[in-house]
Amino acid sequence: MMTQKEMLHIVQSQLAIDLNCTIDDLNGENDSIIFVEAKENPGCRPFRRNERYFEIVSMGKSIVVSATPERLLIAKAQMQGKDRDTVFSLPFIRGLYLHYLPDLKRIKPVLPPENFSFVLIEQDEAINLLDVTGFNNAIIYDTDHPWQTNLAVLAKKGGKIVGVAGASKTCAKLWQIGIDVLPEYRNFGLASYLVNTLTFKILELGDVPSYDVIASNLASQKVAQRSGYFPGWVSDWKCDFKGLETLPSN
Repeated sequence: MMTQKEMLHIVQSQLAIDLNCTIDDLNGENDSIIFVEAKENPGCRPFRRNERYFEIVSMGKSIVVSATPERLLIAKAQMQGKDRDTVFSLPFIRGLYLHYLPDLKRIKPVLPPENFSFVLIEQDEAINLLDVTGFNNAIIYDTDHPWQTNLAVLAKKGGKIVGVAGASKTCAKLWQIGIDVLPEYRNFGLASYLVNTLTFKILELGDVPSYDVIASNLASQKVAQRSGYFPGWVSDWKCDFKGLETLPSN
């Protein structure tokens, strides 16, 4: 298994490509703000971007703002001279994403809950998950999405699928994990077991999984912690520049 340092280098290298910044920018002085013009570099993750774009990211020290020119000017005017909490609570930032990474120094396999069976779905079989409805947080049903569900672990009860942890490979080395458990089967430890099992599978491939959650979703954050994860970075969830731009928002 890779080391914590190697994992963070992989993550920061990808974020630097996505944001059009440098690894040093992501590790700058505490609360310093680095403004960079957004650019779709070779190797960036295929997130859908509008003509006008904004993203703010922090790994705990500096803050990197990547945006198209007009939004970058607005961000500079609104953020310069402000502290971290003020910056991340500005009106045009509508919620935050917490991106969790496996803590390679302490993560260990979670024991499976009793009275359930489990199935690992490999890449060639993942297409069959499109027939399994009701697990929108774990399975990507949109075949036009830039990436698809590539791996999954299913929990079954009496032959019925009651929980799914799905993972999508978003670029050369990074995966995103999502989890869904039917309401009547929650609080049995299924979510933690499924996420943890899928995490080890991705690590065995030599890749890095992340578990992303809206900051207000405490239940999902607890799943991340029980599965062996720690907060790796924070980014905006949505943004709304209405009333700030010279042209209507798109």
